[in-house]
Amino acid sequence: MASEAAAHKAAEAAEAAGGFSIDPMHQFVIHRIIPVKIGGLDLSFTNSSLWMVIIVALAALFLLAGGRRVVPTRWQSLKEMTYEFIAGTMRDILGDSGRAFFPFVFTLFIFILLANMLGMVPYSFTVTSHIIVTFALALVVFVLATIVGFIKHGAGYLKLFVPSGVPAYMLVLLVPIEIISYFTRPMSLSVRLFANMMAGHTMLKVFGAFVVGLGIIGGWAPLAMMVALSGLEVLVAFLQAYVFAVLTVIYLNDAINMHH
Repeated sequence: MASEAAAHKAAEAAEAAGGFSIDPMHQFVIHRIIPVKIGGLDLSFTNSSLWMVIIVALAALFLLAGGRRVVPTRWQSLKEMTYEFIAGTMRDILGDSGRAFFPFVFTLFIFILLANMLGMVPYSFTVTSHIIVTFALALVVFVLATIVGFIKHGAGYLKLFVPSGVPAYMLVLLVPIEIISYFTRPMSLSVRLFANMMAGHTMLKVFGAFVVGLGIIGGWAPLAMMVALSGLEVLVAFLQAYVFAVLTVIYLNDAINMHH
């Protein structure tokens, strides 16, 4: 909150001096809507919390509205296409052994996709632009895959860290690398989504500020760039949700089938 106040003061000072202020990072600031503190724990309901509630509500509306008809409506067809898209991806990677995890992967995909797409709406908030949100999602995936691996294979799951066909003297080097690689999965999974969303929205904000600052005469070039970036960002929003879902399925496949 102190950094937010400092940013506002800096912007006001720049405007008072006749300059043009660009603050592309202000869109990522967390605001408390309903302050809640229990001891030293801050459980406040924030703008990020609000948008996550909106995402869940829209996801429920998307999946529950429309019903089932003999002749499917466009809405129903879109739902069926989305369902089959994720189901087909899981079949290709996991086969029939991954059916039990379809609800989890499908929910994860829909949540991230809606979070990314809603972030493109003016004056909205992109929850996936915060590392704590993407890391929490990645950590759930990591813990689930690890638990599934040990439940299915017991101590034999540790063989995942021992590459097959490698000379014994190389294992001293390769096993620690495999262990480090395994435990960095949540970080790599979360940073990929967070960095892409934050970078894209920052660029959109910068070019938008140039459009306003340069006016009608000089603003056409950054406006054209902003339109192109908006189209690219929509594509990135979908691809990042898909990549997150695919990597989740791959991690589950490692846990279930032990292909290594």
